[in-house]
Amino acid sequence: MAILPIVMFPDKILEQKCDKVTNFDRNLAMLLNNMHETMIEADGVGLAAPQIGLRKMIAVVDLDDESGVIELINPVIVEQDGEQTGPEGCLSFPEIYGEVKRAYKIKVQAQDRKGRHYEIEAEDFLARAIQHEIDHLNGILFTSKITHYLTQEELEGYEEE
Repeated sequence: MAILPIVMFPDKILEQKCDKVTNFDRNLAMLLNNMHETMIEADGVGLAAPQIGLRKMIAVVDLDDESGVIELINPVIVEQDGEQTGPEGCLSFPEIYGEVKRAYKIKVQAQDRKGRHYEIEAEDFLARAIQHEIDHLNGILFTSKITHYLTQEELEGYEEE
C-alpha cells in the first residue's frame, strides 16, 4: 500500500464535480486501500478522491468504530432528516476548523468496490463525515458552509464534551 500526497486548498480540483466510476477493477481496489491508508496516516476520518488529485466519485470514511471502513463509490444522499451543528476540519485545510450545519440522519445509495449497489443509513457524527465527503465529490468545500470559525480553545472545548 502507498501513502498518497494530499491536495491542499486552493488547488482547483477541490472545487470540481467528480466523474462517476464505471470500472470496478483491481486498480480501484488498490486505490481504495491506498486512500484508507493515507487517511489513517493523516489522522483523518474521511478522504475523497479529489483530495488526492483524482476527479472520481470515490470516498472512504472510517471513524474507527463498529461501522468499520465505509467505501463510497458514486454515492447519492437519497434521504435526510433532522439537523445538527458541530465542528469540522478537513485534511485539505490544515489548522482550519469551523461549525457546520448538516442533516442529523441520512440515507445514502452507493456502490462498493465490486460495483454492487448498497444503501447505508447514518446519523450523528457518521452522517456528518459522510456528508462532508460527498460534498467533496460535488466540488463543495466545508469552508463554504462554516457558520463560525473555531479558535483552538473552542475546538478543545468540543473535544472535551
